[in-house]
Amino acid sequence: MKNNQKIKKNEQALAEEIIQLEKSALDKWFKGDTSGYLELWSRKNFSYFDGAVEKRIDSHEDITEFVLNAVEGKLFADSYDFCYPRVQAVEDMAVLTYQLHADTSLIDMHYNCIEVFQKEEDGWHVIHSTWSFIRPMDMDFGTTKDIV
Repeated sequence: MKNNQKIKKNEQALAEEIIQLEKSALDKWFKGDTSGYLELWSRKNFSYFDGAVEKRIDSHEDITEFVLNAVEGKLFADSYDFCYPRVQAVEDMAVLTYQLHADTSLIDMHYNCIEVFQKEEDGWHVIHSTWSFIRPMDMDFGTTKDIV
């Protein structure tokens, strides 16, 4: 096998691994279980932006509190669309970008997602996460769904 083919095969395997980590967290997320992301997000070095949050969250401790209060056991979706994933990687870092669409029990989600992964001693973890609304000028932010 030529060196370039080996590199491409390794890049493809890494991309599949990163995408599977994210999708596993999303599968739990849309069942009201935030543990997938709480495990995926780095405990050492983490930051988070979301269009629904006023300022950046700068630690695993703070994101845990935010997530547990805001969505744990409250956010459900029968399905979601994970669109246009792309992984770009160098050595111990990888960036996953994708679009996420889901009609959930809380809001209809249409996000551009950016997940920056870093290889830590126990595997790949997200050190930065950004969830930005797709075309926010088209969204109605004054309407939320009632929680039953």
